[in-house]
Amino acid sequence: MNVEQILEKLIAFPVLGGESNLEIIHWIKSYIEKHGIKPTLVPNKTNTKASLHCRIGPEIDGGTILSGHTDVVPVKGQNWDTDPFKLTDKGDGKLYGRGTCDMKGFLACCLAALPAMTKTNLKTPIYLAFSYDEEIGCLAAPELIKHIQSTYSEKPKYAIIGEPSMLQPIIGQKSMHILDITVNGSAGHSSRIKQEVSAVHEAAKLVLWAEQKMTDLIASGNIDNRFNPPHSSLHIGKISGGIAANIIADKATLSMDIRTIPQDNSFNIFQDFITHCKNRENALRTIYPDFEIKIKENHPIVPALNTNTHTEIVSLIAKLTGSQKWSTVSYASEAGQFAQAGFQSIICGPGSIKQAHRANEFITKKQLQKGVAMIQSLINHSKISN
Repeated sequence: MNVEQILEKLIAFPVLGGESNLEIIHWIKSYIEKHGIKPTLVPNKTNTKASLHCRIGPEIDGGTILSGHTDVVPVKGQNWDTDPFKLTDKGDGKLYGRGTCDMKGFLACCLAALPAMTKTNLKTPIYLAFSYDEEIGCLAAPELIKHIQSTYSEKPKYAIIGEPSMLQPIIGQKSMHILDITVNGSAGHSSRIKQEVSAVHEAAKLVLWAEQKMTDLIASGNIDNRFNPPHSSLHIGKISGGIAANIIADKATLSMDIRTIPQDNSFNIFQDFITHCKNRENALRTIYPDFEIKIKENHPIVPALNTNTHTEIVSLIAKLTGSQKWSTVSYASEAGQFAQAGFQSIICGPGSIKQAHRANEFITKKQLQKGVAMIQSLINHSKISN
């Protein structure tokens, strides 16, 4: 099968983040097995989802992991011109469908290059590592990484995460942390606003705290001009509460998105927020003893990526792509998790992030072929010279 045929198969599996991916992962497993490689599945606790990894080549230190995810974002509410889960070729050099660029295009490139990997006498191994639930918080990657580390006696050295970057190397990403917050106050007549505790008013003060924290981080000189914006950000994306203007709200909810540059510590910011909320609880329980601010982590912190330009992975990816330029991104990916685990990590994959998560998502045929060519270059780099 060529890369377009494989992509057509992958697009037909409408696996959204949070849903079972067993159908697509078993298809990938079967495809790999047909080429003489035995993959390992890493299931979740309920056996409704699974990641996959395998090694092609010798049991020798210094190999390269090619990492991608099998899930995609929803299409509901988007105005698609075509069936999003059927690969469509309009004859304009583009292939349309959900996940074409983010990031089943990269998976297809890896699988299309698999026959060449198996037929090449490799001096260092190449690994495939495909996860689930990346789109809802990079949830599966930590377990997948631990399983890779415990399965193989040798140690892989590099990790290339194939998020769409137009095959331009990405050496840095911000961390991501999303919090769901519930404020429990006391209901009452609006004229008693000073005798009760309004959940809406307190929620608004949490918004102001987030805004001030971001301002303080900037003022402290925590700036990294490689990113846009060049600082850590705290953002409230959702807020709701109350039932009428003349009723003090007893409940309000809000969601906070925290994205930090590598120089800032996401965990410390989280702890500062917890401390602030505890202080508010202590202050207002003199008015309403049951006042409470509940904080739920939507998902664990996804760590930042901060690969030094002098590391070997940067030189390697320059050889593979022919690009001497590098960039950074403000979105999060599994790259930070691989880096945190000790792998020299970089983001580099076919397609444009501008097309991700939107209606009529596409990848160009040219980018798809370049993605295969990059992996073929890795094969050539990893093989034993004649």
